[in-house]
Amino acid sequence: MSHHALAARGLVAGYAGSPPVLDGADLTVPPGRRLALLGANGSGKTTLLRCLSGALRPAAGEVTLDGEPLSHTRRGLRAHRQAVQLVLQDPDDQLFSASVAQDVSFGPLNLGLDEATVRARVAEALALLAVGHLADRPTHRLSYGERKRVAIAGAVAMRPCVLLLDEPTAGLDPSAVTETLAALARLQASDSTVVMSTHDVDLALSWADEVAVVAGGTVVQGEPGTLLADDDLLRAARLARPWALEVGARLRALGLLGEGPLPRDAAGLLAALPDRPGVPT
Repeated sequence: MSHHALAARGLVAGYAGSPPVLDGADLTVPPGRRLALLGANGSGKTTLLRCLSGALRPAAGEVTLDGEPLSHTRRGLRAHRQAVQLVLQDPDDQLFSASVAQDVSFGPLNLGLDEATVRARVAEALALLAVGHLADRPTHRLSYGERKRVAIAGAVAMRPCVLLLDEPTAGLDPSAVTETLAALARLQASDSTVVMSTHDVDLALSWADEVAVVAGGTVVQGEPGTLLADDDLLRAARLARPWALEVGARLRALGLLGEGPLPRDAAGLLAALPDRPGVPT
């Protein structure tokens, strides 16, 4: 999969009978990197993902792929969805076949691929998501975390360049979150660009190469350690500062951390602490 440049410019989008959820939103998806899309519930994260995938046509503005505007024709959407795939928050909105393998094969079969190619794609996708052992299991007998990963596998089998994931860790226990993040790491290693929406600032700080915060109908995009330390932006987005930045700032004020970017997770904080209290590294 080659990396395509996906972007949105000046998006105005919403739903009938309500004010626009997005009002002049811009976003650039960095090719080959991990982008976390942050915002409170109802801020417009899902609306933005739906616009990027072609599932929702904005009232104004445009979505581009390699600089070419997305055409909301049957041909245009078909081509776009071979490069960009959206996985919804609720896996039950996407799983409908009798077995896992049948469900994951649905998209490739609709591309008109031959049986051998479809089987290869299904096996590859299931392996990347570490759910190959579930291939013959009925979808209704999967755990919630398994259903989430199978839904992602169905998108991966289309071999898109960009994966848009709406709250992929929501509702999962810690073990399932770890498994899902490991699967996302394998996807990026296999040359996918991953965009993940979340309201979990701690996860975004530790996981993402870049973050985009949705607030007031617009998007502010930048480096995680900088944007997620901007208290005014976080307040506008109804988000809290990540605990690692909060603890790191306090430790620096006490003279326990030296200068430079603050650590982004527990391991980074522990590694940055001096061997002796009061002696910055």
